[in-house]
Amino acid sequence: MERFVIPHQHEITKEDRRRLNGHGSLILWFTGLPSSGKSTLANELEKELIQRNHRTYILDGDNVRMGLCKDLGFSAEDREENIRRIGEVSKLFMDAGVLVLSAFVSPYRADRDAIRELVEEGEFIEVFVDCSVEQCEQRDVKGLYKKAREGVIKGFTGIDDPYEEPSNPEIVVDTEKHSIEECKQQILDYLIARDAVNMG
Repeated sequence: MERFVIPHQHEITKEDRRRLNGHGSLILWFTGLPSSGKSTLANELEKELIQRNHRTYILDGDNVRMGLCKDLGFSAEDREENIRRIGEVSKLFMDAGVLVLSAFVSPYRADRDAIRELVEEGEFIEVFVDCSVEQCEQRDVKGLYKKAREGVIKGFTGIDDPYEEPSNPEIVVDTEKHSIEECKQQILDYLIARDAVNMG
């Protein structure tokens, strides 16, 4: 059926929307172990950007699984499809001129690289939220690590399923050694240097 799908070429472009918004659009992809601080960091960054009149949207693992991906489980195949869908949605938001903050464990390097290939060079910014398993377990308010250790949850990333660290991320923030505020500022500094945001 794909041979019958012909995309319509609309006249308004991504660049038009960026000019209207007064800032660039990117996919900021936060990846890291469960409880490493991805969603917290994305939330704090979004608040800062909104205060400065930037159009943003957060896509978060648990929230997306409540709707778009509620039919998926946690097998390797389902995780791949989960990230594929989120990547396509992230691209749509980015095309709309929005700064997309996508916070997902996304444990497999190949899945993240596939999203990078969806967009133009420089539009996918991989943010590795670095934190040890031990520290993540201490922070785990949901009790998921405990359940994984007890065998209640199978295939949990960092316990009995691997997490593949990014090989060459644009940004590495260490939430074990640095505060969320410091990590947020590190990302902001990167975006400012890239002229992706207007901090005036």
